Parts: sequence; structure tokens; C-alpha cells
Amino acid sequence: MSKILGIDYGAKRIGIAMSDENQKVAFPFLILPNDKDALPLLCDLCGKEKIERIVMGESLDERENENKIMPEARLFAEALSGKTGLPVSFEKEFMTSVEAHRSAFEEQSKIGRQEVDASAAALILQRYLDRANK
Repeated sequence: MSKILGIDYGAKRIGIAMSDENQKVAFPFLILPNDKDALPLLCDLCGKEKIERIVMGESLDERENENKIMPEARLFAEALSGKTGLPVSFEKEFMTSVEAHRSAFEEQSKIGRQEVDASAAALILQRYLDRANK
């Protein structure tokens, strides 16, 4: 089987997570700076890792209105889908960064902001996997 890529899109950084080949578990993978190299790097990664689908966080506020980053994230998703030929799904990401921080605190580990971005991507992807595997 192939893998699914999870993305937590941010203005400065893009958190990346990846599923296992059985598409049951999501793992934090890496963090990319959100710059001109991000799209080509993700396209290469999708090919190397045999990605079959991409899941991006849908950034909504508590009233389910899109946050200011969403128009840019949707454009990025369209460009990524166009370059890779892969479908892109959106999964609500409300509170994933808070959950990632809380998880790190509960484990009593020191976690950097960048690690939180990849962990948030893993939470987004895990939500998608859990729904898909029901």
C-alpha cells in the first residue's frame, strides 16, 4: 500500500506528517520553511514516498469561519495537486497546535515550535485516518 501525507500549512513553516503504509497511524515527519522551495520539495517527497493522497489542515475559527491563512493554503493545495496529480483533502485542524503542545507537556519533554508544526500535521492526518478507517 502507499502512504498519505499530512500538511499543517503555516505562513512561516509547513509541518509534514506521513502515514504508515497501512494508512492506520500518522507520524510527524519534517518541517519545511514556507518559501519558494517548499512546493518542489513536497512534490519530490510525494514521489519518493509513494504518496497516494494529501491531507491538509483546514484552518477555521471557533465559528467555523476560515482563518486568514486559508486562501493561501487553498492556493498551495491546488498547486501541489496540479504538480503531483494527487488528490488533496482538507481536515479541520482546530486546536491541533494546542493539542501538540499539551501532548509534549504531558510527556514532560521540551518541544520546539517546529516540532509542534510536524506534530500538528500528524494530528490532522490521524483524524483523517481514523475517519477513513471506520
